[in-house]
Amino acid sequence: MSSDGPSPRKMAKPSGSNGDDQSATDMETQKALVDIDSCQNEIDALNEKASEEILLVEQKYNKLRKPFFEKRNEIIMRIPNFWVTAFVNHPQIQLDESEEDCLTHLKKLEVEEFEDIKSGYKINFHFEENPFLKNEVISKEFHLGLSDPLSSSTPINWKEGQDLTKKNGNAKGRKRPHEMGGFFSWFLNNDDPCSDEIAEVIKDDIWPNPLQYYLMELDGGEDEDAEEDIVIMEEQEEDEEANDEEELIEDEDVGEGDEEAYASEEEAEKSGG
Repeated sequence: MSSDGPSPRKMAKPSGSNGDDQSATDMETQKALVDIDSCQNEIDALNEKASEEILLVEQKYNKLRKPFFEKRNEIIMRIPNFWVTAFVNHPQIQLDESEEDCLTHLKKLEVEEFEDIKSGYKINFHFEENPFLKNEVISKEFHLGLSDPLSSSTPINWKEGQDLTKKNGNAKGRKRPHEMGGFFSWFLNNDDPCSDEIAEVIKDDIWPNPLQYYLMELDGGEDEDAEEDIVIMEEQEEDEEANDEEELIEDEDVGEGDEEAYASEEEAEKSGG
């Protein structure tokens, strides 16, 4: 039986429809990308505003913290070898024996951030009279807010025969010298200010809380003393237990002797009766 209507098969799409769909998809994608870029611009504007406000807050609190840093430095100067101990105990600061000797005369450390915090900072090392340096203060300064960041260091005036950058940094100290050849070689090296790990450690780790690194060695000593105390106490307890056992055995021996003597007396009385 014939049918006047179309075949039940799915009608074929006109030629070129696939290309139209792809074009529509591309246009939708392009529109979405433009919308994402617009949102991103809004986010970037807010981030920029946040950075400006954060900078103002940091500047405010840097001023508030400054008198406390100064007060802390005055107190630290009453403690011999404070800064060299903090440096030696820090896992990323490596000193040889001569550098340790020199840094025992470091009496004061300061980190000064620039007004525009992102633009850089300065580290000041203050020394008391010593057999190594003629300088009372040496400084290392970092200018990071430039298209070509740079750093600079105070020239070190060594006393005769005491230039530690020319001495052999052997493993006589508590740590091996780091790759730059020692602490003072680091200080004078200004090749790559953006990747100066030692400066970042001093500014971001040691300077905010040097006490934690100074106390690391003392804490270790206290732990050793505590372990020794525990051993001594255990030995004393063992000795006391041993003495108690000996006294108990002696008491038992005495008790048995008394019973034997009492039995002998009873037998003697019966025989006499």
